[in-house]
Amino acid sequence: MNVPFSRSLSTAALLALLLPLAGSSSMTDWAARRPASPAAPAARPLQGAKPDPAVIAQFGLYNDAKLQSLITAKGKQMTAISDRPGDYGFTVVDSPIINAFATPDGHVYFTRGIMAYFNNEAQFSGVLGHELGHITAQHGKKQSRNNTIAGIGMILGSVLAPRVMQSVGGIVQQGVGLWMLKYSRGDENEADGLGVKYSTKIGYDASYMADFFQTLQRTEEQSGSSIPTFLSSHPNSADRYTRVKQLAAQAKQSAGRSTYLVNRDQYLRQIEGLTFGEDPRQGFVESGVFYHPDLKFRFPIPSGWKSNNSPETFQMQEPNGKALLVFLGASGNSLDAAAQNLAKSIGVANAQAQKTTINGFPALVFEGDQQAQDQQSTPAHVLAQLIQDGNSIYAFVGLSSPTTFGTYAPQFQRAAQGYARLTEADKLNRQPEHIHIRTATGTQTLASALASAGIPSKRYEEMAILNGMKTTDKLPKGMLYKVVGR
Repeated sequence: MNVPFSRSLSTAALLALLLPLAGSSSMTDWAARRPASPAAPAARPLQGAKPDPAVIAQFGLYNDAKLQSLITAKGKQMTAISDRPGDYGFTVVDSPIINAFATPDGHVYFTRGIMAYFNNEAQFSGVLGHELGHITAQHGKKQSRNNTIAGIGMILGSVLAPRVMQSVGGIVQQGVGLWMLKYSRGDENEADGLGVKYSTKIGYDASYMADFFQTLQRTEEQSGSSIPTFLSSHPNSADRYTRVKQLAAQAKQSAGRSTYLVNRDQYLRQIEGLTFGEDPRQGFVESGVFYHPDLKFRFPIPSGWKSNNSPETFQMQEPNGKALLVFLGASGNSLDAAAQNLAKSIGVANAQAQKTTINGFPALVFEGDQQAQDQQSTPAHVLAQLIQDGNSIYAFVGLSSPTTFGTYAPQFQRAAQGYARLTEADKLNRQPEHIHIRTATGTQTLASALASAGIPSKRYEEMAILNGMKTTDKLPKGMLYKVVGR
């Protein structure tokens, strides 16, 4: 969460987060944005050059003019030589997750996380061509929407109990998981081929795309994490590296150029200062407590619950998916007005409301059932606790099925009752890490260069992967390399 809550969520955004699920439609319905005629090579997408509001609500924009200029320029250059030119868009989003994805409406998104792991423009170009290839080959149009859902962040829909999933489907689909497409092996192979084709056509050595796949494989092996990455939404295979290398060699031979661009130093200089990993200024979890340094508050998370932070909300999920607690900004110039707006937005009528204080803050609490949207919807029971902190009004919205609400209501209440101003200096002053570019002062191994840069030895392997190298690799004098620090 990176904006003041009291101004961050419109009624439309609240509806996307909290309305009961009616059927299988959602506000981010990619199928509804297909080009009108598959046979028309220049068909214009409906969303196209503009980033999707649902994607930006999930991740936020990454404000770096250099990187945005790079992805826009290379994207437009590729679009012009692609098999299906159109008014496509290209955006860098503010997420540490290592991923890139394209939506069938004609937009390509790269996270700042993946930008950190590229080591030259040729790698960047190859992946950009791969994602553009999914659009130009119209892979998204071949699939049923129900079979193409994958999540970025915490995918509540895959673990939430069916009754609660139906009742809080808006949260499942919009607030926590980003709708994306899972492509078949054939589609992935075709996109790899198009990535090679497009990046070669604009002058880059596409073989570096294969090297990048190896870097990403190493990140997964090191972390042992199930966090979604480029390779989890873009299935890897043992022969993918070899296949892309072969395709690149064939493409270079066909193109007939004598030289191809790599642009290592140019790329590294462009990512100087890039935020690396989680940005604690937007909120972070430590020892079961959520801290927000910029907004200066803190509150506890129910013990053992999963959590996910996005630009507009902080969501907490019971481990078995039977309850959900969402913290968000409530719009209104008073507690009464904010409560009325919130109740209307989440579909709670005839709520029982009362004024109170929570941990010394003026507060208002209401409870009630969501109204069913149709016979297929199962409404959740809702406890909303609104807290006024200065000029801001925040809400803890707890949801579960009516039959289990009594079990989880005390946990909803404890989280709100623990809301407090953040005063600890070490939390208020927490800063994110950034990529910094260093120059080798002499012929040395990467490990010795990292030691000279003050990197602790426990992070050598992490830095080696970030550089696409091994710790024993030799760096000639003057070679650029990456380190991470505050």
